[in-house]
Amino acid sequence: MLLYILGPVTAWFIYRWYKESKRVSNIEDKYVYITGCDSGFGNNLAKHLDKLGFPVIAGCYTEKGEDELKKISSKRLTTVPLDVSNSESVKKAADFIKNLVGEKGLWAVVNNAGVALPSGPSDWIDIEGYKSMLAVNLTGVIDVTLSVLQLIKKTKGRVVNVASVFGRISPFGGPYCVSKYGVEAFNDSLRINMKSFGVKVLCIEPGFFKTTVTDTEMLRNSLKKLWDNLPQDLKDDYGSDFLQALFDHLDQRFRNFSDGDLMKVVSCMEHAVSAVYPRCRYSPGWDAKFFWLPMSYMPTSVSDKFFLKYYPTPRISKL
Repeated sequence: MLLYILGPVTAWFIYRWYKESKRVSNIEDKYVYITGCDSGFGNNLAKHLDKLGFPVIAGCYTEKGEDELKKISSKRLTTVPLDVSNSESVKKAADFIKNLVGEKGLWAVVNNAGVALPSGPSDWIDIEGYKSMLAVNLTGVIDVTLSVLQLIKKTKGRVVNVASVFGRISPFGGPYCVSKYGVEAFNDSLRINMKSFGVKVLCIEPGFFKTTVTDTEMLRNSLKKLWDNLPQDLKDDYGSDFLQALFDHLDQRFRNFSDGDLMKVVSCMEHAVSAVYPRCRYSPGWDAKFFWLPMSYMPTSVSDKFFLKYYPTPRISKL
């Protein structure tokens, strides 16, 4: 009986591997626009696609990011200054790309730029903190996509959105999960809208990886700054020892879950750009596949109970 199950399952995996191994042709004419190329996933993807032979347009937030990327890349790679939270900057980059690609159009945009700060309990962060992150992680993704979507329609190309496994489940407060849930919704609606135009819209949902976005020292400093700015009555609710407990929780979480192999994510991004038959969703990282995604399918009461068990408890709840 087991063989009757294993046989078809094995055959299906072999078929999927063979199908997904096929790559698009004429990559030297397929321009790929990537945001957030100063560091992390975007920087690694830009270098990787450049080596493969794709003409890459790398959006960088800083001049230093542009200069360092140019030094280690071929002439196929072009950099462009880009602040995804600024519509004028997005428009200037789009105009530059239109002049660069001409009639060839744009094969793919990879919306990779993102921030993780401010991060902390939801009532520690004011509306400006929410707005600043949403401007990069969500409205920036939408703005960049719409600015080049006509060019992508011309090639029947790809839109690749980097969300997060925390766009599927929210184990902590603050605007990060809010922004990534928004990316997931934009991705899903755009995927359906673009189907008739032959454009594939794909989503990357990484787990914890060691990048500047997940730098524990930066996160600790952000939490300390938020705590220092809280009114006294809110500090009293949480208790004087809550901040240190939050630091300990943060250290443990990153120690248990963070992965230093960024190529796991970059390989998924590259497959989304270059495969003839890409997947609609990619979930790189063992924690995403075997913990966070399964947890997202659990009843809300179960997942809430689990997260609360390991999350620091405010002083007022102990009274």
